[in-house]
Amino acid sequence: MPGDAVVSGLDELPLLVELGTALLFSSLIGLEREVRAKSAGLRTHALVGVGAALFMLVSKYAFGDLLVFDRVSLDPSRVAAQIVSGIGFIGGGLIFVRRDAVRGLTTAASVWLVAAVGMACGGGLVVLAAATTAVHFLVAIGFPYLLRVGRPALREPQVVRVGYLDGFGVLRSVLTMCTSRGWALLDLQVEREDSDDEQRTAVVALRLRGKVPVAALVEEISALPGVLHAAAGEAEAGF
Repeated sequence: MPGDAVVSGLDELPLLVELGTALLFSSLIGLEREVRAKSAGLRTHALVGVGAALFMLVSKYAFGDLLVFDRVSLDPSRVAAQIVSGIGFIGGGLIFVRRDAVRGLTTAASVWLVAAVGMACGGGLVVLAAATTAVHFLVAIGFPYLLRVGRPALREPQVVRVGYLDGFGVLRSVLTMCTSRGWALLDLQVEREDSDDEQRTAVVALRLRGKVPVAALVEEISALPGVLHAAAGEAEAGF
């Protein structure tokens, strides 16, 4: 079949197996993204994988009839090479910034990986495609557990107590600082203190969860204008 100058209709039937394999592997990866409610799920991954496999097959076999002419030479990799650059447009559309945090990088990477899996299936490298699919599940599912085991202290919620001048937008600046540094706000409690002075003060207790040491966050919060003091500790029961 691959050695023929022209691929006939009957010769195309075995190629459907490669397309089906690409559909299977890409659907498995897409299903994992779909279960996690990501922006690109089962349908997107399946279509990208099958499309990449089809481009690969077209690049290998579709131009064999032109080889009967003299001075005609073909580079089978030219069509396949455009898959890598073309898939970047889809991946770029999945990445967005929300609250100063970049989202969608892993899903965009999985779409890019599915394109590679589809190319491998179209090229007849089924074992390599299967191994790559297994690697995806190892990274997407196994690595988060390794990170939690390797950094157990960072998984526990932290409480940061901040004293500040009330009425000057200090609390807004503190919350912006926390989210911009990758901390998720779980809860907050504000207590306004009685004072004989004209300047009112308040204390806010922030219950946070993050992946970086809390000491650096406390140091940055302490440097904000209007902050009187800041300290951190582990979350207590009931908060």
